[in-house]
Amino acid sequence: MAIEGMSYSTVLALMSEIGINGIKKFSSAKHFASWLRLAPNNKISGGKILSSKVPKGSNRLKIALRNAANAIGNLKDSTPLRDFFHRINFRKGRVSAISATARKLAVIIWNMVVKNVPYINPEGYLFLDQKRKLGIIKRMQKQIDKFGVTNKDLIFVTN
Repeated sequence: MAIEGMSYSTVLALMSEIGINGIKKFSSAKHFASWLRLAPNNKISGGKILSSKVPKGSNRLKIALRNAANAIGNLKDSTPLRDFFHRINFRKGRVSAISATARKLAVIIWNMVVKNVPYINPEGYLFLDQKRKLGIIKRMQKQIDKFGVTNKDLIFVTN
């Protein structure tokens, strides 16, 4: 329940579909996401990608994770999972964002259960747009230092 968007019904679907020991049978989080039909099926021939769509097929756990991902997309508060959802939604649309967020939830759940790692909401994580802004600020600061610009010069330029 530490993950935003998760509800008792999602946890109940997880327990009823595979149980605690069932999830440990998957060797990696990628295998678990693939079993849920949330990972893209990359068909490659001769180095050329022919298809990378998520394969058809569904089960109750996949539906529960997709519902949790949809709930994450509807959150008003800014969280890292919600921001991830909205970045994918902007680029590829809501359906793809739901699938991608559901896959991310499946990976988080697998890591929590198999590796006994608690979910820590990475609030301090800087996303790409924030990193770019910091990079621009650092470059501007270097140029200001290089040319010896002072506050008095900056006030003169703005007036």
